[in-house]
Amino acid sequence: MDWKQLALQAQDLVMDFPWVWVFSALHILLWISAVLHALLYKRDPRAALGWIGVSLLFPLFGPFLYYLFGINRIVLSARQYEETQQPIAIGYEVGRRGSRTANPVVPADPALLPFVNITDRVGSLPITAGNRIGMLVEGAAAYAAMLRAVAAARDYIVITTYIFETDEVGREFIESLALAVERGVVVRVILDGIGASYNWPRARRLLRRRGIQVTRFLPPRLLPPQFHINLRNHRKIFAVDGEVGFTGGMNIGGRYLVDHQAGTGTSDLHFQVRGPVVEQLLQVFAEDWHFCTGEKLELACATAPPGGDALARCIRDGPTDDMDKISLTMMGAIAAARERVILVTPYFLPPKAIVSTLQAAALQGVDVNVLVPEKSNLRYVDWASRNTILELLQQGVKIRYQPPPFAHTKLLIVDGCYAQVGSANIDPRSLRLNFELNLEVMSAATIAELTGYVEQRLRLCRDVTLEEIQNRSLPARVRDAFCWLFSPYL
Repeated sequence: MDWKQLALQAQDLVMDFPWVWVFSALHILLWISAVLHALLYKRDPRAALGWIGVSLLFPLFGPFLYYLFGINRIVLSARQYEETQQPIAIGYEVGRRGSRTANPVVPADPALLPFVNITDRVGSLPITAGNRIGMLVEGAAAYAAMLRAVAAARDYIVITTYIFETDEVGREFIESLALAVERGVVVRVILDGIGASYNWPRARRLLRRRGIQVTRFLPPRLLPPQFHINLRNHRKIFAVDGEVGFTGGMNIGGRYLVDHQAGTGTSDLHFQVRGPVVEQLLQVFAEDWHFCTGEKLELACATAPPGGDALARCIRDGPTDDMDKISLTMMGAIAAARERVILVTPYFLPPKAIVSTLQAAALQGVDVNVLVPEKSNLRYVDWASRNTILELLQQGVKIRYQPPPFAHTKLLIVDGCYAQVGSANIDPRSLRLNFELNLEVMSAATIAELTGYVEQRLRLCRDVTLEEIQNRSLPARVRDAFCWLFSPYL
């Protein structure tokens, strides 16, 4: 008996078993289901075609992968978040999506009108006048100011942070908050469900031991099953007695204490705010607290005017009705630029729309500068960003590499009269999948201070040239392109 006859007999034997037909029928059924779902719900044709191919080429395993990673469950979770957001009045009447004030603020400088109008149409909170905005450079200055505010607290302290480390800095905050509780101050803390797990011992346990009320935003759990790598609360809110607030890019932890000589630590900006915009910080915190706990907060706000001259408002963003508000307001501000744009970000994987907006501004003669770290804490993000950097350099956008220590600052300045600061990075995860909070600022003094800070950074930066990116070695280009393929998930 030759090998051909043996093969035919083996084939006949296999085909006689019904499980082969069951396997084939099940694969076809699951593939058709995956195809229909991808066609109906995927908005990107490349993503739809890719998942259809994966489902076809890998029997059973392909549809299973699509079920795990291809279906957008964020919409459902975001809808659950949205349903909890009932009207909460804090200091002034603000509905679920905010309401325009009876007498909307009109800036005295006509040059600011385009920027105000953009966010009026896109945002959900009104512009406020009479604010004081103070820039806090790096962790030592920021933490000192925040701890002073805690020590002076009389009624309440509210905090939202992505990471609350339990190192020496974190324990100093916990001790200060515990002392506030002992003297009758109400303290409430929101930790992100994933960010809270980055440290041991857990900050949540240490806070609770000291009598501090703490909750987690969408924590992972087994029953009922809930696990979202995305849909994180990346906002930074710290407010005391409705009088003073802090926001920006810093979490709480020793990594933000910088040693410039050694080039260690994480350099960042934080901001101390006083005035009506503090009420907006409280509004966002109260909505998140209500989502996490079901409790509606009653938080009184300061009545004495702070005497500031800054126009300011909070821009909240997340995969709810607020989606894309930060990216839209940024693109609108960049499109309105006439002289200069400065964009500072730790991670630069911009969506195509932001790339096109930056290119268009540069082509119109606007001086467009993008400052990114030469080496961030996520090297694969640095590699992936080089594919985007290439097409920006080709159209005249200036890319500047910041030297160590790692620069975590998020900042947009337009024409020396408009700025956005806050928690949002320029990457798909931050702009579409996280809950973020930026602060819009229009103040000559504050923006002059911000511009001075950037000018100092520019003197330390290294210009990235088109030749440098084009002349990368073949292995480097392959590595960068491979990482870029995964940019929607980084």
